[in-house]
Order: sequence, then structure tokens, then C-alpha cells
Amino acid sequence: MAHEILIVEDDDGIRRFLRISLRSEGYRVSEARTGAVALSLFEANSPSLVLLDLGLPDEDGMEVLAAIRKRSKVPIIVVTARSTDFQKVRALDAGADDYVVKPFSIAELLARIRVALRHNAPDLVDAGVQQHYRIGGLEVDCDAHAVLLDGSPVHLTPYEFRLLEVMMQNPGKALTHRFIQERVWSHPASDGFRTLRVIMASLRRKLKDSPAAPRFIATEVGVGYRFIGRDSEGAKDTGAR
Repeated sequence: MAHEILIVEDDDGIRRFLRISLRSEGYRVSEARTGAVALSLFEANSPSLVLLDLGLPDEDGMEVLAAIRKRSKVPIIVVTARSTDFQKVRALDAGADDYVVKPFSIAELLARIRVALRHNAPDLVDAGVQQHYRIGGLEVDCDAHAVLLDGSPVHLTPYEFRLLEVMMQNPGKALTHRFIQERVWSHPASDGFRTLRVIMASLRRKLKDSPAAPRFIATEVGVGYRFIGRDSEGAKDTGAR
């Protein structure tokens, strides 16, 4: 069954462009130009993913984001002209799974949609890959997409979760920006490594991990990042559950 994508966009031209592009890829599409209609369609259709503009005529898209996130864990990709790091972080912290700045490459957006849908499908987990990690007070269950920090749950977006997973799969190794980007997004980003840096900063905040005195993830200047967490119990789970 084809995934349905809800487009929330007040610009008629962009909405039409997205509709045509998505349908050509086999997706079913519903459309809203206001926040009120978007929430009604979300309740009626239960879409697989939401493309959300932040500049809507009746209310700020952040309010729509918050309303949807209270009801569902459905992937939400913000597609907006708001381009500052502050706005990206605010949306990601509010529950957005990804953030795309206009003007955008439709090829990149389609790739991000595929990744978000894939990350939201628990039955697609590769049983040959380690699925449970317990290192230095940080516990990650890949099957359940659950994270505990010193025993307390931590909510991560799909991209934050995948970023953490990639880091924990390569402990002690200096991973380049490009290597991480390819493992997390499966495609090159049009903004270089800026999105990676924003999501890494958000992940570090949620893990209470200071770049100046890292507990889990260290910055390798000019290269990328390295996972430095140590297992306080002297062992970690290996193999899939």
C-alpha cells in the first residue's frame, strides 16, 4: 500500500510542485494551505509523513508541529524559508524529524522522505546488526528506538537516533563528516555539513554532553566526531537480540 504524505503549504505553486513530484514517485497525497485544515486532514487520513511549512496564514507552523506531535510519532519534515540555526534547533527540539530550507532540491527532499519512512518502519531492522548498546550510562535499544540516559528516557528524533546509532557502532573511531552523513542520510546534503552540525548539537544537548568536556561524543577538529563513551560495567551487549 502506498504511503500517504500530507503537504501543509500555503504557496500554491510549491504545493502543486510537491504534489506532482510525490505522485510521480507513487505516493498518495493530501494537501492543506492552513494549519486548521492540516490538523483536520491529519485526523481523517492518518498520513505516513507530513511536509510542514512554518509560515501559514492562520497560525505558526510550530503550533501545528506541536499539535501533531502530541497525537502521533509520524515523521514530520519541516520545509520552510526560515534558515537560521536557531529556528532549525527549535523545530527539531519540538519534535520535527528533519528540516529542509527553501529553495530545495526535490531529489534531496525525496531522499529525506525515504529515509524518514524507513526509520519509522520497525520491521525493516537488519537482524545482522547489533541492536542493543549499553555504554557509560547510555543504553540504546535499536529495535524499540528507545534511549535511556542514567536510567531516564531520552526522546530523540529519527535522525538524532540514527546519528547516535552510527556513532555507537564505531566506538573510538574518528568518523568524518562525510562518512556520518552517508550513513545517516544515505545521500549528500545540499548545505554541506551544516544540518549534521545542527542535529549533532541537538543530540548532545539531549544527552547532556558538553563539547568542551565530552562524556560520549568528542569533536575531531577538521575531521568529524568520535564516540568516546566507556562501559561503566566493563562490558557491552554484542550481537542482535
